[in-house]
Amino acid sequence: MSKSAHPADTYAQAFATLTPDSVDQLCDLVSEQIYFSDPFNQITGKAGFRMVFDHMYTTCKDPAFDITDIAHSQHASYLRWRMTGKLKSWPHTELDFTGMTEVRVASDGLITHHIDHWDSASQLLQKLPIIGIVARAILRLFRLPSH
Repeated sequence: MSKSAHPADTYAQAFATLTPDSVDQLCDLVSEQIYFSDPFNQITGKAGFRMVFDHMYTTCKDPAFDITDIAHSQHASYLRWRMTGKLKSWPHTELDFTGMTEVRVASDGLITHHIDHWDSASQLLQKLPIIGIVARAILRLFRLPSH
């Protein structure tokens, strides 16, 4: 990306090309007090942010992000993405999630907030053994009867 690219565009490119060896480069784009949130974690600080991605590479085989859209507003940017991979251990579930990340940028160009929005119940939990039975039953409670 060019030096004139929006910081969120540069951040999106870092995700699209993320590997275990490039996590440091991703971390270079975030502030020391980065706030990270996803359906399972709420973390403040660069060390915790780094741990999220180290954990992802420990537990997932070939995780990859495809950034499908980027939008910028006055206060935030929004990255639409698809994440694929496979759990390394039992139950070896194939991962295929779509979601959106809200990114906020400080005046120094560093990312201060990374807030993931994705449906963990329908995209992950219902596909897992044992807990999937419960997740599917809960999801059925909210589904329209004719669908």
